[in-house]
Amino acid sequence: MTRTLFAGGAVFDGTGSAPSSADVLVEDGLIVDVGSGLDADDEVDCAGTTVLPGLIDSHVHVLFSGVNVLRMMQTPFSYPFYEAVHNLRTTLDTGITNVRDASGADLGVAQALRDGLIAGPRMQISISMVSQTGGHGDGWQPCGAVMPLLASHPGRPSTIVDGAGDMRRVVRELVRAGADVIKVATSGGVLSPRDDPRHGHFRDAEIAVLVEEATAAGLFVMAHAQATDGIKVAIRNGIRSIEHGIYLDDQAIEMMLQAGTWLVPTLSAPRAVITMADSGVPMPAAVISKARMVLESHDDSVGRAITAGVKIAMGTDSGVGPHGDNLSELGLMANLGMSALGAWHASTASAAELLGISDEFGTLEPGKRADLLVLEGSASDLVNLRDRVRAVYQDGSLVGGAPSSAQESTH
Repeated sequence: MTRTLFAGGAVFDGTGSAPSSADVLVEDGLIVDVGSGLDADDEVDCAGTTVLPGLIDSHVHVLFSGVNVLRMMQTPFSYPFYEAVHNLRTTLDTGITNVRDASGADLGVAQALRDGLIAGPRMQISISMVSQTGGHGDGWQPCGAVMPLLASHPGRPSTIVDGAGDMRRVVRELVRAGADVIKVATSGGVLSPRDDPRHGHFRDAEIAVLVEEATAAGLFVMAHAQATDGIKVAIRNGIRSIEHGIYLDDQAIEMMLQAGTWLVPTLSAPRAVITMADSGVPMPAAVISKARMVLESHDDSVGRAITAGVKIAMGTDSGVGPHGDNLSELGLMANLGMSALGAWHASTASAAELLGISDEFGTLEPGKRADLLVLEGSASDLVNLRDRVRAVYQDGSLVGGAPSSAQESTH
């Protein structure tokens, strides 16, 4: 078996240590050693770069390519599945080797990745977000038409739920359909037509049943939770991660600290909506107004959560904004008080822990799978990250980035 040495670069191993000069030895798709004086058959010259674990985006939508309802209405049903092939390839080229899809992708997309039919990050799927009537996942319009962002089909069941009994059935349907994680909207949101991101959704009894059923199936739960009350109902009932967390008050932050609840900030999301609106993408006035309304509160809440020590995993909501811009999220987190190394940790070891894959991914340690990102320059510099991705490896094989810059040579 070929032993490949990634040599001459600085190594950020994801364990919490600062980057240091070291080499990474890979054999048969696994990391064998990290250090110096290592022997190998082939060598990848990493001089002038930082070698990091493959990155993890904890909140993407690979079947979304921007949110333009008029365009979506004119798009054939199957077209987003083909767009997903492009979106996954683009995401992989940014150095992201694992993602959690926060609704949209079904078992067929996940299976195509797992079988190697298409290239992209490994993916956990939630299939469809559970929502109450009139909630963030309800596409009902004032004219009486229902226009969801993605239509239900045999692999993507309808997930509009009212009451604990209905909740139990729908979670079981999602498990049957192949969900790796359950997603629920415990508040209104920005892009949905008839709700308010400051209003909590679902009662404790409903969320308790959801978590009970997910736990019985061995699955974690993620909550689209923007409203303060929606955040708290999720924490009280044992939901693993708060997505967005726009209206965190001090009590909610303390509850998260006590329960060990994760925050996935998705700071890119409202900015992407505002950018689309400013560029002329047709959107309801209420959506544009909500995006502008939440921006300051979102930054304030995430900044206070960072200061308080809430566990944070990187997530972008890509699909709302462009795929491929994922790494801009690191700079946004740093702008709110997270160190550059903290932002990388949120994108590697922390995200791996959140997704329950830290036994294989998230750090460069012996025995872990050899997912690596070779990044031009220093990890302390978060500027122009996308343009600095030299090469991306999954299981030790070159799969993305700019391979002409990562020259392999045989001893």
